[in-house]
Amino acid sequence: MQTQTLHIRHLGRQDYESIWHAMQEYTDNRNSDSQDQLWIVEHNPVFTQGQAGKAEHILNPGDIPVIQVDRGGQVTYHGPGQLVLYPLIDIKRSKLGVRQLVNHIEQSIVDMLNQYDIAAYAKADAPGVYINERKVASLGLRIRKGCSFHGLALNVDMDLAPFQRINPCGYAGLEMVQCKALGGPQTVTEAGDKLVQTLSKILGYQDLVHHQGLKE
Repeated sequence: MQTQTLHIRHLGRQDYESIWHAMQEYTDNRNSDSQDQLWIVEHNPVFTQGQAGKAEHILNPGDIPVIQVDRGGQVTYHGPGQLVLYPLIDIKRSKLGVRQLVNHIEQSIVDMLNQYDIAAYAKADAPGVYINERKVASLGLRIRKGCSFHGLALNVDMDLAPFQRINPCGYAGLEMVQCKALGGPQTVTEAGDKLVQTLSKILGYQDLVHHQGLKE
């Protein structure tokens, strides 16, 4: 059955803008038979500002570009050493509500970190995943034509300093933390392997098909 298979696309390290436009294009051209996909990527340094983003949350971007994008949420940072997962899912076909999809994504991160005895949790009023009031993963989605794009960013082994140039996700003084320092996954690859397992399981996919790049 179509919806039981999830196609995993391993994209390596890519500029943000090209992947964002590829997500838009895939979503715009989908039909009822299109594959559900999960894109795994690391981005070159970039700040992204959500649709309702307020300029005052960008404090001092410096030499890092700021891109206005079509997801929910405020400003965040992407850079090497951060795992980014983009679920391109027909949520209407999968009978998922938007809030339910957000909850599933957050729970998959919590479940993955629990495997490392890390007590992570989500918050009802602030999307993402937290550990001792410090944020380890950010989340922002867009739904178009009943299908999701954009997704989650999990800090694994990265330079966290650029987060000090913004109010992360619109919260002044919010401290960011990462997996490696907490005894969690030590590399983006390790985190990606584990998170694909927990996310695909919680979303109910039975078969995973792996691809290298967008075209394969």
